[in-house]
Amino acid sequence: MSFLSLRHFILQQRVLNLYRTAIRASRAIPDPSTRKETISWIRAEFERNKHITDLDLLEDKLRAGRRELDQILPYRSQRHLTSA
Repeated sequence: MSFLSLRHFILQQRVLNLYRTAIRASRAIPDPSTRKETISWIRAEFERNKHITDLDLLEDKLRAGRRELDQILPYRSQRHLTSA
C-alpha cells in the first residue's frame, strides 16, 4: 500500500476543488446542450490527466486549468469580484 506525501495530498485536494468549481461554474451556461458538452469536456480533461504523478507537472496543470476555466467560463471570475 502506497501513501501519499503531504504535497501529493494537498495537490489532490486542489485538483478536486478545481473540478468542483468548474462543474459548478458550468451551471450558469443557459443552453442545456452547451452545458452538457462543457461538463463532458471538463470531465474528459481531468480523466486524461489523472495519471500524472510528477508534482511539478501537476502544479503546472492546475495553473493551466485555472486559466482555462477563467477563459472558458469568464463569468466565474466576475461573480467572485461582485460577491467580494
